[in-house]
Amino acid sequence: MKGFADEPSYSVELLEDATTISDVIDNHIYEQALAEKNAFFVADLGVLLQQHARWRAHMAQIRPYYPVRCNSSPAIIEILAALGVGFTCSNKNDLVLVQDFGVSPDNILYTGVCKQLSHIKYAAKHGIEVLVCDSETEMYKIARCHPSARLLLQMATESLTEATSMTFGSLLKGCRHLLESAKKLGLQVVGVRFHIPTSCRDTHAYAHAVADARCVFDMGLELGFHMDILDIGGGFSGSEEQLEQVEGSVRAHLDMYFPPESGVSVIAEPGAYYVSSSFSLAVNIIAKKTVSRDQCGQPQEELSPNDEPAFLYYMNDGVYGSFSCKLLDDTIPAPLVHKVVPAAEPLFVSSLWGPSCDGLDQVVERCLLPELSVGDWVVFSNMGAHSLGEPSAFAKVEQPPVYYIISAHDWYEMQDAGITLDTVVKNFTLVPYCFQFNQQEDTFAPV
Repeated sequence: MKGFADEPSYSVELLEDATTISDVIDNHIYEQALAEKNAFFVADLGVLLQQHARWRAHMAQIRPYYPVRCNSSPAIIEILAALGVGFTCSNKNDLVLVQDFGVSPDNILYTGVCKQLSHIKYAAKHGIEVLVCDSETEMYKIARCHPSARLLLQMATESLTEATSMTFGSLLKGCRHLLESAKKLGLQVVGVRFHIPTSCRDTHAYAHAVADARCVFDMGLELGFHMDILDIGGGFSGSEEQLEQVEGSVRAHLDMYFPPESGVSVIAEPGAYYVSSSFSLAVNIIAKKTVSRDQCGQPQEELSPNDEPAFLYYMNDGVYGSFSCKLLDDTIPAPLVHKVVPAAEPLFVSSLWGPSCDGLDQVVERCLLPELSVGDWVVFSNMGAHSLGEPSAFAKVEQPPVYYIISAHDWYEMQDAGITLDTVVKNFTLVPYCFQFNQQEDTFAPV
């Protein structure tokens, strides 16, 4: 995010064990009621530590590299760096950001498939050696601007092609030609990178990809390259169940094709895995329409007297802002109404829209909600992936503020892991959570 490199300091509220994230959201909604009702994020940094512990328990032989484009919040970068996680960067801005937080070039991969010449030159100047490449065109650019680079060949997988309807990377049959081209250009190829999307349900996808990668390694060794890195990409949703499934699918094939004695370092790129469940987004209802049930997803006709009602709600954030992940076909979690709703309250077919009045700015097509009023709040959990980072390419939307929190228990766990304010996370300012609930007035107020 712009400005973080120049002003990296941020505060983190330390919560007592009895305080919940819902309490914190209540607090900031109370603050918003006294000013403008702007959308905001609450980020629980303890989740990063919990997810990292799960990764080490299930994927100990695979080092994680965090994709900065997934969420470039400064606290995320700093804590993951302190935990020893590497980083993958898709452009110069990402490279600058992680280096401003003291990340060593040895812990950075430049993974952008289509790179600008100036960005390649920046990588060369700042010692970033490992670059991803999937075509001869990219090889010529790298040979011209960064001849000492160490290349990872981006290998296409069938599951990724099916998920995107496009081919990213080189098909297996084209990899030998790329290796021969690299040899002619004097470039060093050191490994292979592939990606299995989260949407893939084929348990054999990793088996095929790892086997194909072994074929590329053998081609490279035959041509005289020293191949020692295998990057199995992202595709990790964040759930422990899915992590166990991937681990069960990939471990046997790694042991078969890339055993420890092969000297090959295996890495992965968990992005949403780390940050998705860490962030919650609170948005305010700014407008409302009553429409016929069959028009809920299409805001065109007003309700006629005999129709069963449905509601269109417009929020102060949308697809051109924090819900830009919708453009990546990411699933938007179901909204939670942030007010007390009686158990007998009827539910109505509803749709949720951003504030742009654009037909593409639909956040949730259809869901069941109690009837809301303008000024009510709804909360979306699991909003950490692809919701914060570079400003939208479609509109200049101001990003909501992020309020960082951590429980006392998780903070002690971080200290036990060697993460301290004075040595590692120097941009942290830890402050006590200073609001308490007033039962008589049903509000939060300063202590």
